Amino acid sequence: MYAGSCLCGQVKYTLSAEPGAFGYCHCTSCRKASGSAHAANAPVDRSSFQLVAGSTVIREYQSSPGKYRAFCSNCGSPIYAYLSAAPDVIRIRLGSLDTPFTKAPQAHTWVSDKAPWEPIADAIPQFDTWAPTTVLHQRGSRQDSC
Repeated sequence: MYAGSCLCGQVKYTLSAEPGAFGYCHCTSCRKASGSAHAANAPVDRSSFQLVAGSTVIREYQSSPGKYRAFCSNCGSPIYAYLSAAPDVIRIRLGSLDTPFTKAPQAHTWVSDKAPWEPIADAIPQFDTWAPTTVLHQRGSRQDSC
């Protein structure tokens, strides 16, 4: 079991399944939503996600048609995102986990959008847009519809 929370602690959740494979997404939307150089998001079945606290402060924002991002309305911490076309899979914001998560990232995606001030100095494969699913299948993302 994994546990997670927002910065102020009002939103708390548990995961009864391990999050899936992930990469670092450098697209403009993920950079804006995370407030950082990239986002680290991993898929999990919605049925494995349990909101323990914070149902009154969690909000969803439709950042693009059919894409919803959930966050704490008190502190602004991003918690998860999902597509209306695949509502049974949510993409957990790995920075919100309180339980150690030790999987390694599989790819840097959307490097064509990366921040010019961000050097990528690791050996993780880089892709201008989506990584091939043979490298990283980003379940619950728009990669599935490409």
